[in-house]
Amino acid sequence: MTTAATPTSSPATGAMPSPRQQFLDAYEREHAITMKILRAYPPDKAELRPHPKLKNARELAYIFVQECGLGIVGLNDVFGKGTATGPSSPPVPEKWEDVLPALETAHASFRKVFESFTDAELLEPIKFYGGPKTLVDYPRLQFAWFLLSDQIHHRGQLSVYLRMADGKVPSIYGPTADEPWR
Repeated sequence: MTTAATPTSSPATGAMPSPRQQFLDAYEREHAITMKILRAYPPDKAELRPHPKLKNARELAYIFVQECGLGIVGLNDVFGKGTATGPSSPPVPEKWEDVLPALETAHASFRKVFESFTDAELLEPIKFYGGPKTLVDYPRLQFAWFLLSDQIHHRGQLSVYLRMADGKVPSIYGPTADEPWR
């Protein structure tokens, strides 16, 4: 299905956007959906932990910030240079309200780093984990898509928390009980 938010070609030339532009379009589109879920989450339920093995909602939401940091480290091939075992991240904020601005900042930082690479550099391999203690080659672009897919996965988890917190679940890819399309 094609929508205005999902361009299939450039209106001016009819040409398909480059793989780089396709990623950037998806990155912005998915970020907007993620922010919609985060803004809908009731801050007074930030400590909701549906199971003892799970993160609470605030910790789960902060994963989006942490992954932007991981993305910057990965895109710069820090793992392949042997100079890092993983990104360090500031501690999870104590208040829900501090998570959202941290994500906006991290999102912009990741985008800036991604945009600093040429199309050719985005196809170059970097090292990232393919399993426990196992580094494998990923083209930078594929690594970025991997991170975006993981963000979508965690957003799905958070949407379940949102329902459990008695929040209103907004439309993600289609109607919800709280935001029907009819």
